[in-house]
Amino acid sequence: MEKHSVIIYILIAILTTNLIRVVPMALIKGPIRNRFVRSFLYYVPYVTLAVMTFPDMILVTPTPLPGVLAFAAGIIAAWLRLGLFAVAAICCAIVYLLSMLFAG
Repeated sequence: MEKHSVIIYILIAILTTNLIRVVPMALIKGPIRNRFVRSFLYYVPYVTLAVMTFPDMILVTPTPLPGVLAFAAGIIAAWLRLGLFAVAAICCAIVYLLSMLFAG
């Protein structure tokens, strides 16, 4: 790949990410009062994280079962209001132990 095209790609990426952040700040002058929009904006980061991580949780293991069981355990741990570190540790431990069981 030419050096010239790589620089263009980087500049386009910079422009795109900055437009996504600057345009809403320029268009919205006051606090958002609409309950639906506020609720939508509140949950967007969680949904984005879930969409990015969920497929890998299932597909990265030797079989899908350890990922599915770790996902279920994570939901239960989060439902019980355990912290983020505890939920992640539980999920990692379940995937590790079940992957070792199925691999060996």
